[in-house]
This record gives sequence, structure tokens and C-alpha cells, in this order.
Amino acid sequence: MSLLRSRAAVSPLRRDLGAAVLGLPAVDDLVAVERPEEPMHCLRPEAIAAAARAFVSGFPGETLYAVKCNPEPAVLRALWAGGVRRFDCASAAEVALVRSMFPEAGIHFMHPVKARSAIREAWGRHGVRDFVLDSADELAKILAETGAGAADDLGLVVRLALPKGEAVYDLSGKFGAAPAEAAALLRAARPHAARLGVSFHVGSQCLEPLAWRRALALAGAVIREAGVPLEIVDVGGGFPVAYPGVEPPALGSFFAEIEAGFEALDLPEGTALWAEPGRALVAAGGSVVVQVQLRRDGALYVNDGVYGALSDAGLPGFAFPVRLIRPGAPTPSSALRDFALFGPTCDSADRMRGPFPLPDDAREGDWIEIGQLGAYGACLRTGFNGFDRARIVEVRDRPMIETEDPALAA
Repeated sequence: MSLLRSRAAVSPLRRDLGAAVLGLPAVDDLVAVERPEEPMHCLRPEAIAAAARAFVSGFPGETLYAVKCNPEPAVLRALWAGGVRRFDCASAAEVALVRSMFPEAGIHFMHPVKARSAIREAWGRHGVRDFVLDSADELAKILAETGAGAADDLGLVVRLALPKGEAVYDLSGKFGAAPAEAAALLRAARPHAARLGVSFHVGSQCLEPLAWRRALALAGAVIREAGVPLEIVDVGGGFPVAYPGVEPPALGSFFAEIEAGFEALDLPEGTALWAEPGRALVAAGGSVVVQVQLRRDGALYVNDGVYGALSDAGLPGFAFPVRLIRPGAPTPSSALRDFALFGPTCDSADRMRGPFPLPDDAREGDWIEIGQLGAYGACLRTGFNGFDRARIVEVRDRPMIETEDPALAA
């Protein structure tokens, strides 16, 4: 029986192979047996669990996994095995998924702009008590739809806007209240909140540990201006991972700056410190195997692309680790060439410039494994042009980029 299962875009496969990691197949063996003609997503549950254990044990506060990064149930199970017990959700669907899998999980609705129906469902059906906001209108909406006061255990977290930083993905333009507005929101929310907090996000794939120290200093100024007690400081996500040509500082250096910045706020003992990692927990735990359908000089046409799992390889220009898989003879050339990739759709923007170093005799019928796609890979897939099928399997392979951070290598 095949270990692979097909799925359509945006439809997570909810299953468990029920095998220990050592009993899982290897990527090369699957390709040799299955010879997949659809993209094959390979999940590495032990890599995900190990990254979760390292983050949970190293971060000086509570860890909330950002579900949007990869909501695949097999990924969530691996995170739970690694010690994650809290989840940052951004939609009613994410809330329902987490609650169905982990009835005792802590769920936090961290999207600053929510549908009224989503607030009602999260509060009334799924027991969510913590909500983020960045405007007076959103505060009024939350209060109206929960009918809640402090006695009802309502948690309110005000998201603070940050100046544009140096993160690969800047997140400063859409959400967040300016400092004076954030202080006013904290004062307005305080009478209604059993727990009141402030949050921010330095941007995704942020390579600078000091960015968190600066953001905490700004948050401290807002807290002082608000003049009301807080119970929560949420430093968001953005923790980076390695990609070809990108080696971020050790994770511990980020934790050290956060801890120092948090202590400098001189908040009352017992104030909670939260983080919302996504990429740092799951990027290394996923890859996709694609098949070459045509070679044209230095370009390979493959069966997945920017409308599939490779969105970050398109316009953002992320480089990903790659390797060629060719079961049987002839053995691929040892000489490498930098290739660009084209995806399967008819859109000429479906191009990934790379470069992707592969054997210079790469040809139609070969397979290519592309790594570090556990984050924002499969979850960004669309059904454009009808290329909405993929296959998924859990594998025993190590990540395609091994971290040099001792904490994450454990």
C-alpha cells in the first residue's frame, strides 16, 4: 500500500501514520518506489519536535506557536510532542482546528482585526479568552461580541506599531497602533480586562537580536505613558532560520536580548512574557519533492511553483537547499550548475530565479528535493490553473540544513 495520500490545495490532510520516527520511510526510498508525478511534501516530525523542545526550554517565557506558519495536523502533533501547549491563532478555522486536536491547549486570538462571528465563535464555542486589538473600534467589537468584563476572564492585548526595520518581511505597514494611541488603548481596555498586555512584531525572518531590545524599550515607554498595570508582554515572532547563504545568530542571542529588555522594563513580578514563533519551529521540518518536466538551457520546468509551495522562492527571492534525486542509473554528474526553476502554471511570473545548484546533467524525469519549506510552504498553496494537488508523507530524514546552534541540535 502506498504511504502517500493526495490532497487538494488548502485542504490539510488529517491523519497519523502511527509509526515511530525510525519506522518512517526515507525520502529517496519513497521516490524510488512511488515515482511521484505530483509534488510530494515531506514532513520531518522529529526535527519539528526537537526545534520546539529547544525553543520552549530556552525562551524565558511562554511559547505560542503561530499556526498560520503551518497548520498541517501532523506538524501540530509534532509541536505538541515537543512541549508546545499554547497556540497563536488568526482565524476561527485555526481556533477550531487546534481545539479539536488539543482540548486543553491555550488558544490566543492574535489577529488585530477579526470578524464579529469569529470573536463570538472563539469565545462561546472554543473557550478562547485572549484577544489582540490595535484600535478603539476593535476593542468595542470584542467587548460587544463577548459581553465580557474582567470577571469573565477576558484577556486584551494591544498591538504596538513599530518603525520599519531590517527584517526580510517587514510587517510594520498593516497592523499596530502608534505609541500614543497604544497608550490610550491600554487605558481604555484596563477596566474590562482580567489580563492586559502589549504586543509587537519586529518582522518575519529578522536577523538582528537587538531589534527585540529596541522594541521592548518602545513598549516600555508606552506602558509608562499609559499609567496602568499590565500582566502580559508579547514579543511576537520573527525568529529566523538558516537558508543557503544566510546563517542567523544563535537562537540564544535573541533570547538574551529579549530577557535583558524585559527585565529593563522593571514590571511587577509575575508579569508574563510571551513569544509567537512560527518559522523557527517548523522551517527545517518540511521539504517538497518536485519532478522535472522539461529542461531548457539553464532553466528547469518543474511541477510546483510560486502558486504552490514555492511562493517565497518567487518574488521574495529566497534561496532554498536543493538536491537531485535520480533512482537507479545513471548516477548524476558531480559537476554542479546554477539553475532557475519555472513552475507548472501558464503565468510567466511563476519563476524562481534561485540560483539552485544542481548536477549539470539534470533532465526531464529527475526529482528535486527542496528543503526548509516547513514554514509558509504548503500552507500558501493555491488552486490556480488547476495545479492544486499534492501528496504528503512523514519521513525519517534529517533536515536539509542542519543547525549549528547547540540548543537546536539537541
